Amino acid sequence: MRTLRISLMAAGVLLALGALWFINLDKETRNLLAALPTNSDVLSWPQDQRHAAFRAMDRLPLLAKASVVTASPNPVSLPPGTPLEIPGIEDYMASQHTAGLVILQDGKIRFERYGEEFDVDGRWTSFSVAKSFTSTLVGAAIQDGYIESLEDKVSRYIPDLRGSAYDDVTIRQLLTMSSGVKWDEDYENPDADVAKFNKAKPDDNMDATVSYMRKLPRAHPPGTVWHYNTGETNLIGVLVSSATQKPLAQYLQERIWHPAGMAATATWLQSKTGHEIAGCCLQAATRDFARFGLFVLANGNVGGRQIVPTNWFAEAVHKQMDIGVSGKGYGFQWWTYDDGAVAAQGIFGQGIFIDPQRRLVIASNSNWTRATLGPEPKAREEFYRKVRALIDAEP
Repeated sequence: MRTLRISLMAAGVLLALGALWFINLDKETRNLLAALPTNSDVLSWPQDQRHAAFRAMDRLPLLAKASVVTASPNPVSLPPGTPLEIPGIEDYMASQHTAGLVILQDGKIRFERYGEEFDVDGRWTSFSVAKSFTSTLVGAAIQDGYIESLEDKVSRYIPDLRGSAYDDVTIRQLLTMSSGVKWDEDYENPDADVAKFNKAKPDDNMDATVSYMRKLPRAHPPGTVWHYNTGETNLIGVLVSSATQKPLAQYLQERIWHPAGMAATATWLQSKTGHEIAGCCLQAATRDFARFGLFVLANGNVGGRQIVPTNWFAEAVHKQMDIGVSGKGYGFQWWTYDDGAVAAQGIFGQGIFIDPQRRLVIASNSNWTRATLGPEPKAREEFYRKVRALIDAEP
């Protein structure tokens, strides 16, 4: 990781001062620089470029700036527990291209291992795992009195959405991705909304996400159909910032990162108009993603201080919408299992799996071969089942 950090610094110098510097760099650094992306379209990067970039999204000059979330002054310790022996773990991690894997039970580390030239101190990007952090900030804003109700109309907090298809959509419907607004989330289609909205030129004096989303047509009545939509999570982030009058990263730091005892600095990428991209791109240490799982298991209560309403996670991490998959559903920006488990998931293999029954958290960061359509998602589900079976078989 030290070599990587030096290399990324060198990349910034290279871009700023020109290719003359390249001939003075060592071979390892030159190879890394050659693998870094040359465009900002994350979904188009080949795997070798993702290998170099996912650990450095907040330091790539070709992307937007990133907001900083400082480490907690009172980090939660993660003491070692009884090591969990997992047969075939080396093959599993290799097939997943896993950069970090942390398994906690009862707040103790049962397993921790790193790969892909990544380590415990590095920050890996979250992709849609950030969605579950964003939804939790809605709960914090309700607890703090900034948001009155989940039944409030979204346009109450984002006036630029008035007159659009979102005018009659509630916060609850945004959280459950049931707005009914038309949207295409095909990660491998360059003409899909999920690709186009990051490139669109925003209207003057308007947030980039709001500018794009307010022009979308309606496909279904609000609250009737579940449809995955990253743009709507970005709207949730704008809503939270508007309600609290604070940047999203600052509110995350105040209400989750510090109280939950995150031990390392995190960053959150900004859109072209300067707002944190709420549906994506929170960079953090794998252990801190795992600590978020502990925060959820504790029902958002830290040292007797309730960060979210006491009934928040009773709704947030349980099925609110049917997604057409047996045994699964969707909560408030969480993927739910009918057996009580829940997961935050991001493309290319980022995830936080939480099993309340076993007091279990599995945090993983990877670089899958494809965003969602390769063999890795099914293998990861099998891995979750395997870990739970191993725990159940313990004396």
